[in-house]
Amino acid sequence: MADQLAEAETKAPRGALIIGDIGPTALDDPQATGTSLDKLAPNHPVMLRTWSRHAAIVNRLGLAKLGVKDDEPDPLGGRFLRSNSGKLTGVAFEYAAFRLHQAITALASETEALQQMRAFLSEAARLGVTSVQDMSLPAGAERCVGLLEKAPTPIRVRVMRMACTTSDGRDTKEGRSLPRNPTPLITVSGTKWVLDGSPIESSAAMRKPYASNPNSSGWLNFNEKEMEAMLRESLENDDQLLAHIVGDRTTEAFLTAMEATGGKAVWEKRRVRIEHGDGVMPDLVSQTKNLGVIVVENPTHVTIRELLVKRFGLERANELQPFRSLLEAGIRLAGSDGPNNPYLNIMLASIYPGKPKEAVTREQAVIAYTLTSAYAEFAEKDKGSLEPGKLADLAVLSQDIFTIPPPELPKTESVLTLVGGKVVYDAHAVRTQ
Repeated sequence: MADQLAEAETKAPRGALIIGDIGPTALDDPQATGTSLDKLAPNHPVMLRTWSRHAAIVNRLGLAKLGVKDDEPDPLGGRFLRSNSGKLTGVAFEYAAFRLHQAITALASETEALQQMRAFLSEAARLGVTSVQDMSLPAGAERCVGLLEKAPTPIRVRVMRMACTTSDGRDTKEGRSLPRNPTPLITVSGTKWVLDGSPIESSAAMRKPYASNPNSSGWLNFNEKEMEAMLRESLENDDQLLAHIVGDRTTEAFLTAMEATGGKAVWEKRRVRIEHGDGVMPDLVSQTKNLGVIVVENPTHVTIRELLVKRFGLERANELQPFRSLLEAGIRLAGSDGPNNPYLNIMLASIYPGKPKEAVTREQAVIAYTLTSAYAEFAEKDKGSLEPGKLADLAVLSQDIFTIPPPELPKTESVLTLVGGKVVYDAHAVRTQ
């Protein structure tokens, strides 16, 4: 990493922001601080971010460019690490890191942002994706909708409010002024809060200490009372609540908050979503089902099994990230974020490297990404399956994803993608009438 930074320092225009992605090895290094980055890149603002985006390391020039002061207070749900003298070390976690990501996004011009948005939408259509559900952080719901309108989006996009926080509390007004349907292809609904971190940064809140750090069990970004407030807000606004939860301690606390705010009688039909749900341990499965929670899993998480074993030990790693056991318990399982290629995710879910007993069938994985994902946004009557009366959203794929060998799945593309009966991508491989 030091070598790459030194090279970037010589090539980048003076004062240009250098951004890099790092993994747990770099983040765990005691030398991974803003001070080290100051020495490696004295002439440039630098930000190194973990690929999960739950932590970042920024040098002094970087903090200044992003508008972060030396005495910046911690936002609710986030933390800036500090030296013994109280000054920022440049290391930020959770909502403090999100604050930095938001500041970087604000630097992008409208032209740059539109270019990136159009590239994303074009790639989705090429892959046969007809709908996406977009967590609007770091751009913000208002800017996200504005870009989608200007692009304009050829596919259906659900924009979910995902606000930042300050030292005074959560921003509960983010995106509230937006209409539900700014255009026929854009829907604004749902609110997401990040309740803990991830194993990458050892920040997911666990009921037992990390095997790799016996002095830590991670932390909750918000306490149970704040979780209860989020749940009550969703009722008051008649708005779906989505909660990023990875650790089993966070899962338990959130389920307890659901019980305290009405339990099954209130929540069974509200389709509360746990995004990722890696910590839905066996003793929490029954309660999760009873409350009607949808678990939205990310199959790419199964590729970090070696890290999970290091962080948690083999026994706990074997219980984390359930797929098949959730379906067998009657919990609805939907497909989550990760690489934009859904066929890569379907491959991973159906082979589950290192833990095949939790693998699902390809049919189950496809259903998770289609019909159950539609259910997870209250849209199963309109899309998610090909039936008379539903929207004519469909894709003709380049190969049969149910019969090809697993390694071939990620090579799948669409040769014809339709949204509402309108062609939005055509590889000119199919005759149409």
